[in-house]
Amino acid sequence: MTDPTTRARTEFRGFRAGDGPPLVAAWCRSAPADPITADRFRSLVLLDANFDPAGLRVAVEDGRVVGAAYAVRRLTPMTGTDLEPAQGWLPFFFVDPDARGRGVGRALLTGALDWLHGHGRTRVDFAPYTPNYVLPGLDAVTYPEAAGLLESLGFRTLYEAAAMDRCLTGYAFPEEIGRRAAELTAHGYRFGTPADDDLVELLALAAHHFTPDWARAIRECLAAGAPLERIVVVRDPSGRLVGWAMHGAYESVPERFGPFGVLEEMRGTGLGKVLLHLVLERMRALGAGSAWFLWTGERSPAGHLYRQAGFTTTRVFHVLRGEVAR
Repeated sequence: MTDPTTRARTEFRGFRAGDGPPLVAAWCRSAPADPITADRFRSLVLLDANFDPAGLRVAVEDGRVVGAAYAVRRLTPMTGTDLEPAQGWLPFFFVDPDARGRGVGRALLTGALDWLHGHGRTRVDFAPYTPNYVLPGLDAVTYPEAAGLLESLGFRTLYEAAAMDRCLTGYAFPEEIGRRAAELTAHGYRFGTPADDDLVELLALAAHHFTPDWARAIRECLAAGAPLERIVVVRDPSGRLVGWAMHGAYESVPERFGPFGVLEEMRGTGLGKVLLHLVLERMRALGAGSAWFLWTGERSPAGHLYRQAGFTTTRVFHVLRGEVAR
């Protein structure tokens, strides 16, 4: 329950016109390790087809925004007709440092969860909402108070996601990768930039064998004008497209690597290593100083591949789940 003194001095309500600029400013004060701009807030939240202003709970004290918690549910499906009627998400929440210790965060989250429950959502994940997640989950090292609050509300870790990066200063295409690429090419594999007509097959590969969100990211970045040279695809000797790697798909950030995928039956052949380094080579040629991404399993085959390529873990995020029904 919220402390009565907190209720007396703090107004908790849905998002209103005029809240955007002070909310962004409060976010940056509250989470300096993960600041946001007005442009990103507009793109990731306000222009999201699933955005409902009543789900963005805002805390106001003396006319000043001091916190927010964002609850969202599907109004439009990611794919097909599935609205995931039991599922809700909490992509972010924050409380201004000057307003902490008075129950503001708990009241915001309780209001967000109650709102989701009122819309029939009985399962809530923090924070891997697609298409517009801000971070994969909670960095408990950076935000220990937030971790404790979510735990007290019944959220438990589902799995961890590792963010990694690699310095590209002085990067050179590894000789052993070049030899493997030559061997694969000699056996009939073809690496290269996709043509327009290849995109139909690439989008189907991403959507059907990986995740519809990857297909969406590829489609939207190219529709926004990203060059095809950001993508490297590979076809097997039969001509089938079996994998790809790319950069700059998310928010037009050229140093952000991914998405990246190889068909499961092709793993262990070296295709993934070659694709990864072909894209790193292109990124370096464009002047990128580093390559980074937000999400992989640290001990997964992909995580092992990235470490072999010189990536190191920069942060670990906990993907959390809570049950709303009480």
